[in-house]
Amino acid sequence: MDWPIGRITMGSGADKIKGVANQVGGKIKEGVGTAIGSEKMRVDGVAQQIKGKAQKTVGEAKEAVKDVADKISDKAHENL
Repeated sequence: MDWPIGRITMGSGADKIKGVANQVGGKIKEGVGTAIGSEKMRVDGVAQQIKGKAQKTVGEAKEAVKDVADKISDKAHENL
């Protein structure tokens, strides 16, 4: 379940996939920056990796919240 707050939100799976993609892309960018001696590209790559880790963490948190909500709902239905 996603709760949009003034914008369209992604599901936990999409967050995790985009997060991993950003981590990988950032790692590549960091490596290329190091190889060609571009400090800006290297730093951009590190920043992209941090963004990816944050996106992945958001996806994992959404999944955990959904799992807890599902368990509470299941328990409530058992008690009816």
